[in-house]
Amino acid sequence: MLPEQTRLCIVSGVALQMQRELLWYKEVESMVQPSLREMKNKQGKTPRDLFTEEHAKLMDKGERWMKETASQCMVVAALITTIMFAAAFTFPGGNNQESGHPIFKNESAFLVFVITDAISLFSSSASILMFLAILTARYAERDFLASLPIKLMIGLLALFISITAMMIAFSASFFLVYTKGMKWVPYLITGLAASPVVLFVGLQFGLFYDVVRTTFSSRFLFKPRRHMLY
Repeated sequence: MLPEQTRLCIVSGVALQMQRELLWYKEVESMVQPSLREMKNKQGKTPRDLFTEEHAKLMDKGERWMKETASQCMVVAALITTIMFAAAFTFPGGNNQESGHPIFKNESAFLVFVITDAISLFSSSASILMFLAILTARYAERDFLASLPIKLMIGLLALFISITAMMIAFSASFFLVYTKGMKWVPYLITGLAASPVVLFVGLQFGLFYDVVRTTFSSRFLFKPRRHMLY
């Protein structure tokens, strides 16, 4: 049976609420006798049929929530991919007109810029693929157990890495440009660039923590850990 809303709100996100209900169903199923799992009630419904019927609306809401979350995150990842792809061919300071090589190629900050730009590009691309996989999923009941939450977790982690790397690349470019005079500018920009990363962690950490905890700690979700001494 579908629990009260206050019980569902223990975790954030409707899809994770559906995952919690599936885990609870499997926990109860493992405790009863095998013959009872296929028994039918007066309406001729098995426990699984009744669970599917009672959680139909929750599953539909979970699908919409997952698709909306993936779509919004995918837009952000696509913007980062576009920006970092363009930045890979527009180096700070420009190129040498004779050799065509970047002017600051021997600077350590330039190496940081190139590496973080590539990391941001690759991680944002991976994030797009994860969110695309969520949008094109079949959304069966068992997909809410691990498949969809893991894809969401990887997508959020890749998006966080891409944002962090983008901010580092942005800061490194100022260390290249302001090499002489106004050396306080790169440090100020670096401090300001950290604010989006901190904001992203503060806003999305709760969701990410719930996904990891529910998905990878499902064995101990409804019973205490048992430590054995050997």
